[in-house]
Amino acid sequence: MSAKPFQPADHSTVSAYMMASDARQVIDFIADVFDGKTLMRIARDDGSVMHSSIGIGDSVVMIADATKDYPAFPVWLHVYVADVDATYRTALAKGATSVQEPSAKGDGDRRGGFMDPIGNTWWIATPE
Repeated sequence: MSAKPFQPADHSTVSAYMMASDARQVIDFIADVFDGKTLMRIARDDGSVMHSSIGIGDSVVMIADATKDYPAFPVWLHVYVADVDATYRTALAKGATSVQEPSAKGDGDRRGGFMDPIGNTWWIATPE
């Protein structure tokens, strides 16, 4: 008899969890910028997002709309992408603001950063 998996098949072992002031906006931003795929989405009675799991490559970011008991807070996330410059330009076109233009960092990565429309900072990198 095999052991029961301790995590869903489409989820990574560690996942970031974001409490957002507008979860739908973050989900749409991730879909547009990182080709993110919604793996799960559960709505509250009022239509807000109670829980969602969004796949980015081999990782998962969980997102929910903030509540009085669980307030929104900005996060910093680092994502490896195929083309840091193209991803950076796409993010800015989708409403992000620049934190740092992509450049070589001396550690083998070309890296840049931007802030999404609700205040989360995304660092993106492509190995050189």
